[in-house]
Amino acid sequence: MVEIVGSFSSFSVDDVEKARDFYAGTLGIGVAEAMGGGLDITLPGGGRVYAYPKSDHVPATHTVLNLVVPDIGAAVASLHDAGIRTDYYPSTEEMPLDENGIFRDPAAPAGFGMAWFKDPAGNVISVVTGPQDA
Repeated sequence: MVEIVGSFSSFSVDDVEKARDFYAGTLGIGVAEAMGGGLDITLPGGGRVYAYPKSDHVPATHTVLNLVVPDIGAAVASLHDAGIRTDYYPSTEEMPLDENGIFRDPAAPAGFGMAWFKDPAGNVISVVTGPQDA
């Protein structure tokens, strides 16, 4: 078996400086220079993400990063105050969203909420609260 000593995930961006400003400045996440001209993003809780430059970047159409927050309403309000839209997905019968783009799954444990937005490269990010093992 392969000996695994750590892990991190990665995704591409089309503009490293815009990504740095967004993740460090707008979201307040730790960001450092990394190999290959990319960014080492240190997430609360100790996770790491490598954002690497890619000239032919195509934004992910799925969620590449989920940020756990204590209060989904406050997190979404803060994103809106920063000019970030949380209406990435349309409200549907299967996934009804409230007026702020928050999905509160009636089948999930109480307190669950999730909203999606995009980073400057167009990658899908979420803020989520409530039980994470639901």
